[in-house]
Amino acid sequence: MTYKVIQWSSGNVGKHAVRAVAERADMKLVGMYVFSGEKAGKDAGEIAGVGKLGVKATNDVEKIVAMDADVVIHTALPSLVYGADPMADIDLFCRLLASGKDVITTVGYMYPKVYGPKLNKRLEEACRKGGSTFHSTGLNPGWLGDLLPMTMTALSRRVDKIYVREISNFQHYPSPEIMFDMMGFSKTPAQFKKDAERYSFWLSGLFRENIQMIADALGVKLDDIRENTVRELAAADLETASGIVRKGTVAGQHWTWAGVAGGQDVIVHETVWRIHESVAPEWPTGDHSVTIEGEPRMHVNFGGQWISDGLQGTAMHAVNAIPYVCDAPSGVKTFLDLPWIIGKGIVNVPKKAAKKKKKK
Repeated sequence: MTYKVIQWSSGNVGKHAVRAVAERADMKLVGMYVFSGEKAGKDAGEIAGVGKLGVKATNDVEKIVAMDADVVIHTALPSLVYGADPMADIDLFCRLLASGKDVITTVGYMYPKVYGPKLNKRLEEACRKGGSTFHSTGLNPGWLGDLLPMTMTALSRRVDKIYVREISNFQHYPSPEIMFDMMGFSKTPAQFKKDAERYSFWLSGLFRENIQMIADALGVKLDDIRENTVRELAAADLETASGIVRKGTVAGQHWTWAGVAGGQDVIVHETVWRIHESVAPEWPTGDHSVTIEGEPRMHVNFGGQWISDGLQGTAMHAVNAIPYVCDAPSGVKTFLDLPWIIGKGIVNVPKKAAKKKKKK
């Protein structure tokens, strides 16, 4: 079967998705949605940097909704953070799902039940109407902080605590839109409190989903999910790939989400973000890691260069999920509902050189 794919948005993650779909024998790009009027009408392949694919990008939502396709890969920036309407993503998902297209997104909603029965019911009803499937994925959350620890527990006799730690330095990350506009770095404390309210709500939702999904997978009834955040201000002007972070503005963020059961933290996700390596030296240092306290104790530490391109990894987790999502029954399907997603058919096997015939 060849899966007909629409790519929604043409940012860094979207471009990676287009390139991958173009290479796959079992997939065919049939459409691309772009937000920019300048990109509309251009070839999707040229936008993604892979040459012409014969698919014109459009900024007309109605054309996308009416298009014949199996699945939409949605990699736009989240409406919970950007735009006038925080619920615009959900409205869009429901339109696409009701039109008969599966949706795989990277903006969140990996475990929609966390947001209450009303939102989850909207998605389920749209899936029923279109006979379609909804799935959300990512890198973290979406792999490192949830799929990996859940997989590790298969080796456990007893689990006392799951601890996921993400330590990131964004000094060389060249995206002011994400670093400054979205994540709130370089803002004064007053600006951060005002402008980052939606971002904080989105971020907290992501990790509440993450913790609740792990708890449900392991059969743990949580009493609460607690959250704590500490911010660090720049002691001097800092030069980064995204721009200058001025003295007195937000330069570090330390978040902790903890799923509590029986009065104890049993599932914890700690995130330490620095915009520059010099920020908050007293905070935890090191790399990403997953620790499971119990019997046996397990600890996996990821070096600072554990993945060469996290944006590409995010896109590939969505693209590689296409066969599993398209072949699944209709409805909201989380990681707990789908088979183990692997990169089927993507191993680069060298071709054998043709043997030269011997002359008689």
